[in-house]
Parts: sequence; C-alpha cells; structure tokens
Amino acid sequence: MNDAAVAARLQPEAESRYARRARYHIAENGFAFQFPPVPIRQFLRERDIAFDRQTPTRSIALDSADVLGTDYPATTPTILCRYLKIRAGETLRTHYVASGEIFYVMSGSGESRNADDVISWVAGDVFCFPGGGESAHHAIGQDGLLFCVTNEPLLAFERLRAPAPGSARVETTHWPASVIDGHFESVWRRPMTADTTGYSVQFTSHALAPSINTIPSVNCSINTLASGADQRPHRHNGVAVTLAIQGEGVHSIIDGQRVDWSTGAAQITPATLMHSHYARGDKRMRSFVIQDEGLHFYTRTPGFSFD
Repeated sequence: MNDAAVAARLQPEAESRYARRARYHIAENGFAFQFPPVPIRQFLRERDIAFDRQTPTRSIALDSADVLGTDYPATTPTILCRYLKIRAGETLRTHYVASGEIFYVMSGSGESRNADDVISWVAGDVFCFPGGGESAHHAIGQDGLLFCVTNEPLLAFERLRAPAPGSARVETTHWPASVIDGHFESVWRRPMTADTTGYSVQFTSHALAPSINTIPSVNCSINTLASGADQRPHRHNGVAVTLAIQGEGVHSIIDGQRVDWSTGAAQITPATLMHSHYARGDKRMRSFVIQDEGLHFYTRTPGFSFD
C-alpha cells in the first residue's frame, strides 16, 4: 500500500466514533494530576448508629465517596468498611463484589455462612470469606456487631467482577480471639528496638503464602500500645483505616493534626502522611487496623520509614 492509500485510509479513521472518544493529555509534568485527596476523617455518626440499641438489623457503610468523587461507595480508594448490626435472633444477608471479605467481631456471638462454610464467632474473633458469594450472618442470644472490610472500590474502579465460586484466592479462615490473645503474650515480651514498628498481630493464611496479607490487596492486624507509651512517628504508602477497639485517652498526630480516638469509631490515615499514636489513658490501646499495603507489597513499594 502506497503513502497516498495509507493517508486515504487514515483520514476516515481519524474522524470515526472511536477516534472521537480519544483524549490527549500533554503536560510538562505528567505526575501533576491527582484525584481528590483522601481525607483525615473519623466516622463518628456511623459509629453512633451502629451502637444505638434501637438500630435495626442493617449494614452501615463508612462512605467517603462525597470527598473522593467516586460513583460507588468507598471508605478509601481501595477499601470499603461497614458496621453490620444484627439484632438477636435475626440474620443479615450480604453479597459483595470483592475478592474477599474480612470481619472483626466487635460484640455478641453468632455464626456466619458462606456457601458450605460456617464460622461460629464471639467478640474479638477475626474471620474472612471469599468474595462474590452470599454471606448470612446470624446473631445468637444478644445483638451482634461486626466490622466488615472489603476491597469493593478496587474492583469497581476497573469494573471487575468478583471471583467465580470455587476460584477465589481467598479461603474461609478463622482467627479466634483466644488464640490472638495467646500470641499477644509473646508479642508483649518482645523488647522494643530501633526497628520496632509496634506491638501487633497480623492476620494471614496458608492460601496467601508467602504473602502476609489477609486478602491479596489488604492486610489487617490488631495493634496495641501500653498505657503511657507512644508509637513513634512513621509513614507508609498504604492508606490505613483504624478501628478503635479501646481508644479512651488515645490520640494520633496525623500530618501535624491531632485526632482524639473514640472507642468503637474508625478513622482514616491517608497514605504517605507522617503519623504517630499516643496512649494516655489508664488502659492499653487496642485497635483493628486495615491497610491496602498488600498492593504495595506486591508492587514492591511499601514506602515505610521513620522519617
């Protein structure tokens, strides 16, 4: 094909409906663009609804879509958290477009079912299910409150589907509170060194080895801090959502801003910001921490530093 023929063919293509969809971004600094920033935010109203004894069985999303500018619910760009309030004797059914779903039991006891898997839970337990299927959560004896974590926004961003039944990387896994507490006995005996990031127990599984994440893109842990102690300033490339299990007398400094904890409430620490935590109450701080650091572990960009 000669040059004239090529030019004749290209002209209609340049005017086609496909070409009209195209955008071109030309800038001196291609990294100058950014989406709306992740906020330093506490979800006190959502906590109060979840803790209200009159609240019926329902899901309460911690949604920052109004700030992030997304057309789907999102606590952070990759994570969506919810309180699941389940009245005694009742069942809440959920179905999430996610690669996995993680639960921390804040109060009560009951059981959760996903396909053929059944987890019997009590306060302090952590468990996870593969994403994409229906889960049924039933409270036994008294009201139950679960804190639920998924990576729905990550899939929604690329309009992806959840894994098909039986094909998920995530397997149903249970970390009982009694076993978690047993691990903390050894954690607390470990001496503080220059490399110590904190006193925590992370939740992972054999299915994800050698990764230490809870689901591929998200890592979860319970962090603690003795009364009167500080967690030294640090930063990392993963965003963090921190649920204050015991937050009386505890505060954080995030990018120079003081954030006083409120037991039962969650707060966002945006990625890369310098932050530190201070326990000034008479009880040991305890928190359930969710990070999308799993993405950064995989891309080899965790970015952790003390400066």
